Amino acid sequence: MTMATTPNQNLIRPDKDTFLSEENPFEAMMSRFDFAAQKLSLDPGLYKVLRSPEKQIIVSVPIARDNGEVEVYTGYRVLYNTSRGPAKGGIRFDTNVTLDEVKALAAWMTWKCAVVNIPFGGAKGGVNCDPSHLSNAELERLTRRYTSAIIETLGPDSDVPAPDVNTNERVMAWIMDTYSMHKRHTVTAVVTGKPVEMGGSLGRREATGRGCMLVTREALKRLRMPIAGTRVAIQGFGNVGSIAAQLMEQVGLKVVAVSDKSGGVYNPDGLRIKEVLQHCRQKRFVADYKDAEHITNDQLLTIDCDVLVPAAMENVITSKNARDVKARIICEGANGPTTANADKILEENGVFVIPDILANAGGVTVSYFEWVQDRGGYFWDEETVNQRLERIMVQSFDEVASMAGRHGLNLRIGAYMLAIERVAAVHRLRGMYA
Repeated sequence: MTMATTPNQNLIRPDKDTFLSEENPFEAMMSRFDFAAQKLSLDPGLYKVLRSPEKQIIVSVPIARDNGEVEVYTGYRVLYNTSRGPAKGGIRFDTNVTLDEVKALAAWMTWKCAVVNIPFGGAKGGVNCDPSHLSNAELERLTRRYTSAIIETLGPDSDVPAPDVNTNERVMAWIMDTYSMHKRHTVTAVVTGKPVEMGGSLGRREATGRGCMLVTREALKRLRMPIAGTRVAIQGFGNVGSIAAQLMEQVGLKVVAVSDKSGGVYNPDGLRIKEVLQHCRQKRFVADYKDAEHITNDQLLTIDCDVLVPAAMENVITSKNARDVKARIICEGANGPTTANADKILEENGVFVIPDILANAGGVTVSYFEWVQDRGGYFWDEETVNQRLERIMVQSFDEVASMAGRHGLNLRIGAYMLAIERVAAVHRLRGMYA
C-alpha cells in the first residue's frame, strides 16, 4: 500500500455518524449477539461474561512531525475474549477509529475465530489519525510509539496484531521490530501479515479475498445458481475487493462493477479485472478508468447484479437502502457492512447474506497458519496454504448453514450461535477464576 503525503478529504467521515443509533458498531454487533444468545438459552452468567470486553486500553501517542511540531494522537487496543487462545486482531489507522468501533471489531474477531474454529480469541486496535497527512517517517514513528504504549499486552501467547485499514506489511514489520527490540531477541510470531522475508506466510495477502470467493461459490451451489456468468458487484477495491474480483473472475463469475473511495465503474458485460488493476497501479483510483460507465459507491450497492460484495467499510447497507438491493447474495468482505435494521429488510426480501464473521474469515485463518509456521520454524508452500484454507472455509460454511437450518434462521444468526456455543463451551470447562 502506498501512503500518500498529500491531504485527501475523501478519507474523512464525520465521527458523529458512528453514534447514530442504527450505526453504532458495538450495539449493532451486540444486537445480533443478544438474539443468538437467546436462541441458545445461554446461561445468564455466561451471557454477562461474553457481553463484556476483557480489557480496553486507551493511550496517547505523541510523535514529532517532520517540521519539528509535536502532535498527539489517541490509540486503542481492546482484548474482547481470550478463553480459546491468544487475542487476535488487526490494527487500523483511520480518522473514524473510536472505542466503540474497536470494541465491536474485537468482538467480531472473537466470533470470527470461533466460527472457523481456530484457537484464538478476539482483539482489535487502532490510532485515530489520517495517514494520508503523514510522511513515511512520521508513520513509522507513530507505529513504533503506539506499539511501545501497548507492548505489555502484546506477545505470541497473549495478543497478536495484523494489518487492517490503512496498515500493511511494512507497518507489521515496524511493530515486530519494536517488540523484538524490547524483548532483546527476534519474535516473528508477535504479528501476522508480515513480509514473507520476515516470517510471513505465502497466501496471506490473498487470503481474505480468496475466502470470499470460496464461500460465494458454496452459496451459489446451495442456491443452485450457476457459477458461469453470475454477475458480481464489489464495493471496495483494496486488498480484499481486488483479490476477490480476480479470483471470482478466474472461476467464471462475471464482475460487472467495482469501486473505491473515488467512485466506481460498471459494465453489464463484465469488466476486465486485470485491466482495471493495471489502471489503478498507474492512476491509483478506479473512477479514472475510462472503459466503463461511472457510478457512485451508493449506486454500486443497488446495481443490478446477482452477488454483492461490500468489501470497504462498515454500515454501508442500512435501512435507507436495503430495500433497493437487487443482489440475490451478499458476501460481506468488510466487517459490519450491514446494520441490524437492514438485516431484517434483506431477510424479508429473500437476500442470502453470508455474514462477515464467516465471509472474511480467510484472513484470520491464514494469519493462524502464519503464527503456527513462525512458532514451528517450518514454512509451507502456497498450494498447501490455499488447500488448508479451502478446507476450513468450506467446512465452516457447511457448519454455519447446518446450524442456521436446524433453527430455521438466517446464516448470520447461525454463525453467531455456532461461535457463541464454542466460546461458551470453553468457559464452562475452564470455570471461573476467583
